[in-house]
Amino acid sequence: MRRLRLWNAIAFCAVLVLAVGVVSGVFAKTNDDAPTVLTNYVDALNAGDIDAASALTSYPNAARDTMAQAFDALQPESVHFDVNQIIDLDLESGMFNAVATWDLGNDRTWTYNVDGWVRHLSVGWRVSWNPDTFMPGVGNGRTVRLDRTDAAPPTVFDIAGRPMMTEQTINAVRLDPTRTGDPIASSIALAKAIEPVAPLITAEELQQEIASSNGEPITAVNLRDGDFAVLEDDLRAVPGVVIESTPRLITIDRRVYGPVVDAMRGVWQANRDQTQGWAINSVDPGGQVTRLTGHQGPPGPDIRSTIEPRMQMAAADAAVSVGTPAAVVVMQPSTGAILAVAQNNQASEVGSIAFTGTYPAGSAFDLVRTAAQAQGVDVEQAAKQLGIGLRYTIPDLDQQTVAFAGDGPNLMRGTADRGADEDVQVSPFGMALVAASVARGAPTVPIIAAGQPATTSEEITQLPAQVTDQLRGIMRSTVHGGPAQLLAGWGDLVGATGAHGDDRWFYGSKGDLAFAVFVEDADGGDLAVKVTDRLFKALAKPSD
Repeated sequence: MRRLRLWNAIAFCAVLVLAVGVVSGVFAKTNDDAPTVLTNYVDALNAGDIDAASALTSYPNAARDTMAQAFDALQPESVHFDVNQIIDLDLESGMFNAVATWDLGNDRTWTYNVDGWVRHLSVGWRVSWNPDTFMPGVGNGRTVRLDRTDAAPPTVFDIAGRPMMTEQTINAVRLDPTRTGDPIASSIALAKAIEPVAPLITAEELQQEIASSNGEPITAVNLRDGDFAVLEDDLRAVPGVVIESTPRLITIDRRVYGPVVDAMRGVWQANRDQTQGWAINSVDPGGQVTRLTGHQGPPGPDIRSTIEPRMQMAAADAAVSVGTPAAVVVMQPSTGAILAVAQNNQASEVGSIAFTGTYPAGSAFDLVRTAAQAQGVDVEQAAKQLGIGLRYTIPDLDQQTVAFAGDGPNLMRGTADRGADEDVQVSPFGMALVAASVARGAPTVPIIAAGQPATTSEEITQLPAQVTDQLRGIMRSTVHGGPAQLLAGWGDLVGATGAHGDDRWFYGSKGDLAFAVFVEDADGGDLAVKVTDRLFKALAKPSD
């Protein structure tokens, strides 16, 4: 009897174990069928859970790598896979169709269809891994990437409507010391090869750059296509020379250069950015690119700048005539157009001093002080009536006109006490605005590109007419019988001198031109006046 009870107990346990197994199998089956696995797979993709999604495929490692590369490259804001249909083929396999939508932000959406299989494997139901089931153009060494596209580049015209700047290929001639067994010999050969277009670049300078480059390539010179075509054979024959060609916006006439020309590159780039397109490309192991999707709209409009090339070259000629930092700014009072801005190499080593360099105004601010005293107002208010301190915002141009101590708009200063505002600092651009405002009789709103004038939240007011006439009289006397008599022969030219320490200023107007000249650490008290004379002599020369 005891033995019978023992067998009965064993049998009962066996039945219990069997029952538990059956029940477990039932529950496992409800979580491991084709629809459930497929649902879990797309839910994981939609959540960006690459680990979970790849684990539900027949080849998790390969799936994870492909999915990770696509998510990293595209950086989607959201992904949505939606299963349209599942077809049971037999107890071990089925087919499905889904639609995938990738939202990349900024109105960039990619939608495509995928077809795939689900199969019952030894580990349960799985999505049969095929890269095309996830995304076209991936797998087998192929990757995807999101690229910017651009329409045809706009042309930048000068103020008269003539083409001035276009996108052209620039060839950077670089010397890589790791690609030559004798860097010294290569530097000598390279200096000789570029001598026809860059005679000032010597082998010694190249060797110094190599010595301080920590083995990195150095750039010897940047060449336009025309120059490069002439020198290419000689350049490529130099061991270690590497040529890197890139498109860049440059002036058609290389003699036209300066800070305002540089600013036009920002205007041009903003135009490009506003019209940029996009593309998702598939790249095979050999670098072959295949476009999968994308959009590119029409090009942006061409750009009309305010630059007058002949004026720009004349300003550059005047600025480079001195050996210390110097800047020249020329404007059109009637329109605010900035016609020319130039500075010499000594100034450019510091930065764009014509626009952003502020220097102690000294006696250059006497006209502003006079305007303030004539009205019984503070100097800052008079400065705004003369176009500076208005906190202009000019698209794609960094600039500053004036800086008062504390830079506070509500500071009151004595109108007759020069020592109260002797800490005023001004930029050459600021003083050109003063000259333009006196010539115009009201503050001039600056502009460097048609349709994009400066803006300000400040209230713009003008001087009383009698005060403007008083300032014009002072400027006329400065040229005719005053310290700027050198300029008396230039007809209706009027202006004002200024000094602080060894720095010299001259600013004024002639017809519909207003200008400012600044020379730092000048060798001679009338040097700014002499630079102004050179400016108008250059303008008087016959054009090429």
